[in-house]
Amino acid sequence: MAQTQGAYYVPHGSHWPIVGSIGLFSTVIGAANLINGGHGLTAAPLMYLGLAIIVFMMFGWFGTVIRESLSGIYNNQVDVSFRMGMMWFIFSEVMFFAAFFGALFYARMYSVPWVGGEGHGGLTNYYLWQGYTPSWPTNGPGDIGGSFETIPAWHLPLINTLLLLSSGVTITFAHHALRAGHRRALLVWLAATIGFGVTFLYFQATEYMEAYQHLNLTLGSGIYGSTFFMLTGFHGMHVTLGAIMLTVMWFRCAKGHFTRENHFGFEAVAWYWHFVDVVWLGLFVFVYVL
Repeated sequence: MAQTQGAYYVPHGSHWPIVGSIGLFSTVIGAANLINGGHGLTAAPLMYLGLAIIVFMMFGWFGTVIRESLSGIYNNQVDVSFRMGMMWFIFSEVMFFAAFFGALFYARMYSVPWVGGEGHGGLTNYYLWQGYTPSWPTNGPGDIGGSFETIPAWHLPLINTLLLLSSGVTITFAHHALRAGHRRALLVWLAATIGFGVTFLYFQATEYMEAYQHLNLTLGSGIYGSTFFMLTGFHGMHVTLGAIMLTVMWFRCAKGHFTRENHFGFEAVAWYWHFVDVVWLGLFVFVYVL
């Protein structure tokens, strides 16, 4: 399908959106039933089936886009559309994490002090939770989940911070190598970035096991436990997705899919990875240190 430079590429009809919708719907319904104690085909099997459909959809849809790109049917205007789409996607991710950071801020700066007697003449504390002294971290006046210990900021979290900061440097070096046409350096720096990301995930898994097995810090440990695992858990999920995308980019780079001038697929993943780095810096400061 030849395209002139001034014409805009109109994609053909695709079945992948409906496949993805079915996968997402199945995953959400199965996960909701599983969390609420459901059993049978509406719980775990449905969730795993939905996840499998999503993975199948991603391989198929992304493969289609890659083949279309390599065939040369995209023009500069399509490239602009891809860039704008990625920008809006990252913006939506910023808002996603902003909501959880906002919940952490509200709980820590407003809800906990109010329950402890600040504001409103101390009525909340007097009538509901007499004797509760507000502090952070806390599992609330109800001692939800029992006593717990926190993860020390200057051990595994600090190591993970150094890993992600280093990965931000290596992905930048890889980008410069791509623009300079140095494929060997590109593959080495990109592999180093993937290695840093995988090591980060290993240490985060180790941290979670330590929290559950020895510190009694769980998702059910009151407001601190819920905000801690929601923020760090979703970030870990984003690191996992980023590492998968980087791995795909490595294979595409090895096959010579990108040129010095045309490599937005690589740039998009690099943008995403830098976003993951920045979010972790906020997590390290506001969740672990303060």
